[in-house]
Amino acid sequence: MKLPAFAALPKNFLALAGIVLLAIAISPVAADGSRVFLEIGNLTDILRQISLIGIISLAMTFVILTGGIDLSVGSVLALSTSLTAMWLTRGYTHSVAVAILVAVAACALAGAVNGLVIAFTDIQPFIVTLASMIGVRGLAKWLSSNQNIDIGFGQDLAAHFAAVFRQKALVIGSYAAASAAFWTLLSRTVFGRHVRATGDNERAALHAGLPVRSTKVWVYTLTGLLSGFAGVLYAAENHQGNPNAGVAYELDAIAAVVIGGTRLSGGKGSISGTIVGTLIMGVLTNMLRLNNVDSNVEMMIKAVIIVLAVAVQRGKGGNGA
Repeated sequence: MKLPAFAALPKNFLALAGIVLLAIAISPVAADGSRVFLEIGNLTDILRQISLIGIISLAMTFVILTGGIDLSVGSVLALSTSLTAMWLTRGYTHSVAVAILVAVAACALAGAVNGLVIAFTDIQPFIVTLASMIGVRGLAKWLSSNQNIDIGFGQDLAAHFAAVFRQKALVIGSYAAASAAFWTLLSRTVFGRHVRATGDNERAALHAGLPVRSTKVWVYTLTGLLSGFAGVLYAAENHQGNPNAGVAYELDAIAAVVIGGTRLSGGKGSISGTIVGTLIMGVLTNMLRLNNVDSNVEMMIKAVIIVLAVAVQRGKGGNGA
């Protein structure tokens, strides 16, 4: 018997559709009888709210595909917010572009150090990036004297930066552009094939002469770079450099990747799946908050959803490109 067309869809897409339908069904109703969830402002708010985690999750997908993990992304984001605010408010530069370049480059360097240590030693990625999570957070706090660095609302350089880079269209557009770039990188390049091969069977990849070490260095560098860019957007949105920003962002990013179907042991996964996983988390959060669900209950529900989503993916088997 021929199955319905929707049965051929990946299960993470079906899970997203189910959560969206549930969100519509239980959405509060506005005075004009419309569903609040379906309002354009609310839908774009969801996209804006998931963009920072979404950007980090794109690079996290590459890391997990190699069989690794990166626990330092939240701390790297905090470093980026602090550096961005410092360079804009303390007269180190008169150029927004230079401030952004310094912050993102420093974060890419932090990621590269992670990659070099992981690639050229026998230390597990969990340990290396755990140490980096602690060390980079300490660096951000030391540079900022453990204080928030406020970005004003006037007419100076820092205020101009915040006014431009906190715009909803720019934040969502940045996530969309990064998604397209990383989908292409994974699905259409030799580097993407090396990433998959490294995670699927590292020993076989080495015997085949693939550049396993440089692949690992690059994926962690990319994670640092995107976490740094997310930190720039965070600084603009919150009008401050915050050395305590990004706490638990690594868990949200990993959850989005795993919910999207990427195998934690490496080798199998996709950028499209990660995007869907990020959307699932965003829609779920928005649905619960629109219905005034207690934040503690929200966390418990999310925990159950994550476990169920991973169980569904395991039942499905492999995940496509």
